Amino acid sequence: MNPQVQAKSQSKSKSQMLSVTSDLLTGTEWSAAHVRELFRLAALVKAHPERYKSALAGRSSLRTRVTFEVGIAGMGGIPVYLDHADTHLGDRESVPDVARCLSRWVHGIVARVFSQEALEVLAEYASVPVINALSDVYHPCQSLCDFFTLEEKFGSARGLKFAYVGDGNNVCHSLMIAGARVGAHLRIATPAGYEPDPAIVASARLDAAATEGTIELFRAPEEAVSGAQAVYTDVWASMGQESEAEARAEIFAPYQVNAKLMSLAASDAVFLHCLPAHRGSEVTDEVMESPRSIVFDEAENRLHVQKAILLMLLS
Repeated sequence: MNPQVQAKSQSKSKSQMLSVTSDLLTGTEWSAAHVRELFRLAALVKAHPERYKSALAGRSSLRTRVTFEVGIAGMGGIPVYLDHADTHLGDRESVPDVARCLSRWVHGIVARVFSQEALEVLAEYASVPVINALSDVYHPCQSLCDFFTLEEKFGSARGLKFAYVGDGNNVCHSLMIAGARVGAHLRIATPAGYEPDPAIVASARLDAAATEGTIELFRAPEEAVSGAQAVYTDVWASMGQESEAEARAEIFAPYQVNAKLMSLAASDAVFLHCLPAHRGSEVTDEVMESPRSIVFDEAENRLHVQKAILLMLLS
């Protein structure tokens, strides 16, 4: 084993509250207990931000915008932003070399990348915690924020009927992983050929069994949304799929979340979206601006949940 990789387990910071793995790459690293601890900590951070002003004093991080930068700075850390033009990750310089260099300078790396594979290599060779801010396969920070927001709204996400309508993409994958850990009942509706990865579905179903949650796949959005307490959608063309946008718009048109579809949900149902939203495509203005929409609560909670993630991995 590479000496620096071997040293990783010794040099990476651990949460003093509950032992966690040293990275957050997929969301599967953390158990249901870890997620519960994260939500507890996020609630404390949100309610008492002044207590954490020096929590990361003297530390710096990489590769994020706004919520991570504000969160790091708000806890006394120093955020350093680099884009592809700065790092040429995997292009001009190899991912292992970037990882080992950054590990000499910073206390943590928050990476938004096109390839999950590149992220895994980055984590393998880095001796500091690596957090997945988004990849082509997973978006764990977003899904943890989503279920934290739902717990604020409903008191608990355990047993919650949750419908996801649209593309079986990175957001969908992470929602299944997080939902399984909190014991929610997930109903995923996608067009044929756009289902979530079968291996991720199978793994999430195993995890859901331990929390009495469920994961069901549907073709018709109406079936997924019927009686749901939370309805979620995402853009139809994700990062790197821009050339498919026109074709996808036609395929996904029946999956638009509009007032008619929302009328099938429970009377207390809420609407969620990770943003940015393409109004008039995957969701209508009427739904986005309705009292049922909690998308901006989600947006706010990204800050609090990501602060908690940093505390768990760096404190």
